[in-house]
Amino acid sequence: MSVSGGTARPITLYGAGVLHRPCTRVAAFDQDLEALVADMFASMYAADGVGLAANQIGVGLRVFVYDCPDASGENQVGHVVNPVLAPPGGFAQMVTESEGCLSVPGERAEVSRAGVATVTGTDLHGQPLTVIGTGVLARCFQHETDHLRGTVYVDLLSQQEREAILTAAGLPGRHRRTASPPPAESSSRPW
Repeated sequence: MSVSGGTARPITLYGAGVLHRPCTRVAAFDQDLEALVADMFASMYAADGVGLAANQIGVGLRVFVYDCPDASGENQVGHVVNPVLAPPGGFAQMVTESEGCLSVPGERAEVSRAGVATVTGTDLHGQPLTVIGTGVLARCFQHETDHLRGTVYVDLLSQQEREAILTAAGLPGRHRRTASPPPAESSSRPW
């Protein structure tokens, strides 16, 4: 898919309602969806990110885009519509690394996630796809899928750490809940 022609949109910051509720499944595979995916890539690149969920530009649909390295260091580029993250197997190796987010600018925290992640869904034309991520790509898939569930990475932290990060990001008083970290690696660029 060509990602040219998209328009960079502002990144939605932590505290905006659209980031804190589950996104709606995509039902129409049309030109509007194609334009959204192009805008998401443009927005991610403009913000120097490695992944972006639709709600990070204010659209409550289950779509994410990515351009980040796998465990071999090779960049993988793509998008997933209506993604479903497969649960990690019982022997999944957990990796704790620094993670950031475009919706919480400038801040990072240590988060544990599975070292391998499998996502199923469709492309923007409704064709089924399965993508397996390793390394940073695995972390990205888990991070973006969390976004589409209404969870930002700071929601996985203790209340004290979350509040400190939000305050440092200039987002004081916007914490919303304490969530348990799901089972689920890192790039210096945020998602």
